[in-house]
Amino acid sequence: MTPEISDSETGHATMMAWRVHAFGPPTVMSFESVPRPDPGEGEVLVRVHAAGVGPWDGWVRAGRSVLPQPLPLILGSDLSGVVEAFGPGVTGFAAGDEVFGVTNPRFVGAYAEYVVASAAMLARKPRSLTHVQAASVPVIAVTAWQGLFERAQLQLGQTVLIHGAAGNVGAYAVQLAKRAGLHTIATAGADALAYVRSLGAEQVVNYRTQRFEDEVREVDAVLDLVGGKTQTRSFKILRRNGRLVSAVSPPDQARADEYGVRAEFFLVRVTTEHLSLLARLLEGGELRTRVGTALPLARAREAHFMLEGEQAAPKGKIVLEVLPD
Repeated sequence: MTPEISDSETGHATMMAWRVHAFGPPTVMSFESVPRPDPGEGEVLVRVHAAGVGPWDGWVRAGRSVLPQPLPLILGSDLSGVVEAFGPGVTGFAAGDEVFGVTNPRFVGAYAEYVVASAAMLARKPRSLTHVQAASVPVIAVTAWQGLFERAQLQLGQTVLIHGAAGNVGAYAVQLAKRAGLHTIATAGADALAYVRSLGAEQVVNYRTQRFEDEVREVDAVLDLVGGKTQTRSFKILRRNGRLVSAVSPPDQARADEYGVRAEFFLVRVTTEHLSLLARLLEGGELRTRVGTALPLARAREAHFMLEGEQAAPKGKIVLEVLPD
C-alpha cells in the first residue's frame, strides 16, 4: 500500500535545493527553499542522504547538455537515500528502503533534501556502502559497464585499451574489464600508474612520456574517456572490425571507415537492472568505490568550482552529503 502523505505535508512543505534560473558558471547556482515534490506515476519520493557531483552536472548548469533542460531546474542526478513514498505503478520498493541510482532521464533534481526519482532508475543500496559511497557510483559505474559490454561487446580473452583509466569512469572500467577476463591495457599519468595497476590493468602506458600507439597494437576495442587527439590517434591501434566507443565525443566516422572499424559515441542509460548488478558486485567486494571529497549540501557551488578546475579537489568522486550517515 502506498504511504499516505497529508496535504499539509506535500502542498505546503518546503525543502532546500540548488537551482539555476539561467545557464552559466557556478555563480548562477542558488540555494533556495522550494516546494517538496510529490511522486507521480512510476516515481518514488526519496529523502536524499547524499548526491553525487559529476561533469554532466556542470554541462547542465552551463547550458551544454544534449538533453532539453527547461529552466528553472534543480541540479544533480546521482543519489542515495531512503524511500519516503511512491506513486501509482511502482512495485519493488517500500517506505524506508535504502536506495541509490539516478533521478530521471534528464539527470536533474538530486541536489535537494528530497527528490522525485524514476523507479526504473533506482535499486536497493548495497548494505556495505555508506550513502556517500553509494551516491558516488551510479552514472560512472553504469557508463563503464555499458561502454565495455553493451557497446564494445567485449568477451572473455579479448583486449581493450581504456583511456583515462585513473578517472572516475575509467577506474570502474578497469575493474570490470579485469573481472570479465579481458586483457586490460590502460593509459594514465605518472602519478596514477600504480593506482591503475592496483585496479587490475595488466599494462599501463604513461601518456605523458609514451605514445600509446608505439606500445599497443591490434586491440579489439578502445574505450575512450578522453576525446580529442587521443581519440583520433586510437583508430590506428584497432584490429580490423574493432570498436572505438566514446563516452566523451562523437568519433570521426570517415576515419572509422578508413581503418575498417566501428566507432560510436553513447549516452549512459541507467536502469534498475544495471544498478542491481553493480550493487551485487559492490556488496561482494568485487568493485571498490573512490570518493575524493564529501561536502555538505550547502557547499554545492564549491563542488562546481572543483568541476571547473578553479578549485583544487582530491582524486575521486565529489559527493554532497545531505544527511550525515
